[in-house]
Amino acid sequence: MRPNTVPRTFAALATAVTIAAGTLAGASSSFAATPASTQVSTRTVSSNAVAPRATVNLGLSTTQAKYVQCWLRNYWGYTDGIDGQLGTDSWKAFQRNLKEYWGYTGAIDGDVGGGTVSALQRLLQAFWGYDSSIDGVAGPATQAAFKRFADNRSGEC
Repeated sequence: MRPNTVPRTFAALATAVTIAAGTLAGASSSFAATPASTQVSTRTVSSNAVAPRATVNLGLSTTQAKYVQCWLRNYWGYTDGIDGQLGTDSWKAFQRNLKEYWGYTGAIDGDVGGGTVSALQRLLQAFWGYDSSIDGVAGPATQAAFKRFADNRSGEC
């Protein structure tokens, strides 16, 4: 006679699944029953550790972005590295220029939003061949004019 290994295996498996489900259900209900005021998290998450540094080159190559960073260092108080990555500190320095001369009214926060792009478009329209509307959208015409600007910012760092 053949041993009943299949039914035994099935019964053992079903028992294990039932125990695991009961344990999980009990764990979740006991957690849910704990008042929020007594729950303590032992993990701390820093937004800097989670979010990578934002880089917004608006179509510039690394070399072109380095030229812009050199210009920002020479004239607008940029003190971070010349790495060709226009990050928050690069854009804060650029916003200082845009606020001084090009109608930027937002915070000096390094966020490349519509206000920053609109002010940049006014700069590019005045000197770098941008001939589209001031719309705060960094489309192809804005990027092409920004590249012309960057190519002429090749000052010494």
